[in-house]
Amino acid sequence: MIQSPPPAVPSARRVRARLCALAAIGALLLAPFAGPVAGAAASVTHAAATPAPTPSPVGEPAFTLSPISSGLIQPGQPLNVSVTMTNDSATPTGPGTVSLAFGTTPFGDRRDLADWLTGDTTETAVAEIATAAFPAVAAGDSETQGLTVDAANPALAALGPGAYPVAATLTTPAGTYSSTSVVVVPADSGREVGIGVVVPITGPATEEGLLTADELEELTAPQGSLTAQLDAVDGTGAILAVDPAIPAAIRVLGTSAPESAAAWLARLEALPNTRFALQFGDADVAAQVQAKIVPLLQPISLRYAMSPADFTPVPSETSAPTPTPTPTADPTAPVYPDLPSLLDIGGARAGVFWPETGTAGADVIATLGPLTVDGQQAVSLIPSTTTVAGADGATVPARGAAGTAPVLVYDEAISQQLEEASVLDDGALRNAHLAAATGLLSFALAETDGAPLLVTVDRAADRSRVALRTAISTALQAPSAAPYTLGALANSPATPVEVTDVAPDEARVAAASALVAGEDQLTQFSSVLDDPTQLTGRERNEMLQLLGEAWRADPDSWGVALTDHQAATAATLDSVGILRASPIQLITSGAVIPVWIRNDLPYPVNVTLLASPDDLRLEVQETTKVVAQPESNTRVEVPVQAQIGSGDVTISLELRSPTGVQIGQPEMREVHVRADWEGIGLVILGVLAVGFVLLGVVRTILRRRGRRKGPDIETPEAPKDDS
Repeated sequence: MIQSPPPAVPSARRVRARLCALAAIGALLLAPFAGPVAGAAASVTHAAATPAPTPSPVGEPAFTLSPISSGLIQPGQPLNVSVTMTNDSATPTGPGTVSLAFGTTPFGDRRDLADWLTGDTTETAVAEIATAAFPAVAAGDSETQGLTVDAANPALAALGPGAYPVAATLTTPAGTYSSTSVVVVPADSGREVGIGVVVPITGPATEEGLLTADELEELTAPQGSLTAQLDAVDGTGAILAVDPAIPAAIRVLGTSAPESAAAWLARLEALPNTRFALQFGDADVAAQVQAKIVPLLQPISLRYAMSPADFTPVPSETSAPTPTPTPTADPTAPVYPDLPSLLDIGGARAGVFWPETGTAGADVIATLGPLTVDGQQAVSLIPSTTTVAGADGATVPARGAAGTAPVLVYDEAISQQLEEASVLDDGALRNAHLAAATGLLSFALAETDGAPLLVTVDRAADRSRVALRTAISTALQAPSAAPYTLGALANSPATPVEVTDVAPDEARVAAASALVAGEDQLTQFSSVLDDPTQLTGRERNEMLQLLGEAWRADPDSWGVALTDHQAATAATLDSVGILRASPIQLITSGAVIPVWIRNDLPYPVNVTLLASPDDLRLEVQETTKVVAQPESNTRVEVPVQAQIGSGDVTISLELRSPTGVQIGQPEMREVHVRADWEGIGLVILGVLAVGFVLLGVVRTILRRRGRRKGPDIETPEAPKDDS
């Protein structure tokens, strides 16, 4: 039994990841059901023979036995081990005594060894061979002590080849802690068995389509994660599983790529290791198949990420131009690499799929099997525990055939120990998992009947070069092991295997379906662009990154990233539209109605404005082609013609892409038509004009008549009568 501090065993980590993912994906209205859980690591447990103090919320003490030299011991050599107490509780552990016990009867098979490593000690006899004092360990601290058993000890003196049990028990006033492990005396059989070790070369989880220049510079710096990965595999026979998004992110930067990143890429290409490409962004293979996304998603374009200045040829100062009789292409025009060149990882075998451990069952493998990639039939990597034989603890040879589907089966128990060792910086704790891996390997290599064996050092983040390289070397340098290439494994005779069913991870399947649905909408919308891949290329790469396996370690952040992406997609779909405007008063028979087209994209868009009135009293130009300028509002003038009569008319305005896709939401524009006022006004003015003319004529006639009649004659008075 190996007791070591975090990181926790992979099965527990996967359980917690999937449970957390349920709440995160709920924000996206995706179906949150827990996915399958891989088997627990056979080598990590702890037990207390007497009641231990109640653990604090911080954690609890962990006691670990670690044989040195990855558990290998030669006849006539002493046994060297270390014991470590890691106290993650809030209470100090008191001083005590360590008892080291050893069994002189080797394990009969790997199942017995697996039981022993998980703490089942009932069937295995051991006897004490050494004791030592152990100090108290403060809360939050750890302490390691070494123990040596002389080769002359009777328990070690006559050991033959085999895997032997070893156990340590720490007794303190507060409680008792125990840990089990194994040491291996190698056999000199003279027969070597091929072994392949698959190591992923991957970057961190990201919601962007590509790593940025700053991120690449950090990751490829001397102490960067990507540099550590190459340092670990350089000079080994490891098979590389490379995320093509990493070299693509470097190549799209052209001449502006950081020097460290360019050097890293050149080093990757120069490595002689056989390799295959993971999905872009190490996207989840099983979730895509279970969501009926077959063929699997692939990048569409990376042109959106390339700047012309980074791909413009630099004229040679020493070469003189050669005159040509015919025109040639502009020598100063940028020359962009094509998509396969950007994604190339250097001499890879095509059509290899590696779903996350424990996620791909019989249905997924049956779907992947018939696929052909670049003329190469697909082959899938699966853990032994998803086969009927491996689920029972038996060793399964590397090359298998699940019906007509080729598979490469990796031993999950060994791979799990190697992965756990690769994430531990403490050498003493790491040795516990390496010893377990060595013990399991001693049986597996003997049980394949000469057929090659496959193991992995599974995906993990921020591993040190020392820890990762040690894990790789433990497998490749195991007694009787001979490194095998990917081609040698794939071309080995196939053993029939039966793949078991695996329940899908509903949260990730739902996320894949939702991302594809959003992409379908965005693809239709992108027809407004001269180059639709400016949107679709970016969208596809972001989708693949969001489906990346690295997100499993942080499901809460994954849920937030999915929500952000959904919001960004909605914003893009709403980035082009018609601005609302106030009603228009139309008092003339002919005019233009101004319409403003909003374009929030950094590219010009091609749309057709459709206008339709709801009343015949207004004629409107039905279609107007528009090129809306980037990140601005473009004015469009729509000619209208008023007919006889007044009234309120509503014009329906709508944008369509060149392929007929509706863009944005329709808008209604109210027009108050008063075009007959113009005629009425003209009539009134005409009447008034005629009236004034007639009045003038009458007055003129009257004046003339008065002048013809002359002045008035005065009449004399009659004489007065005096009588």
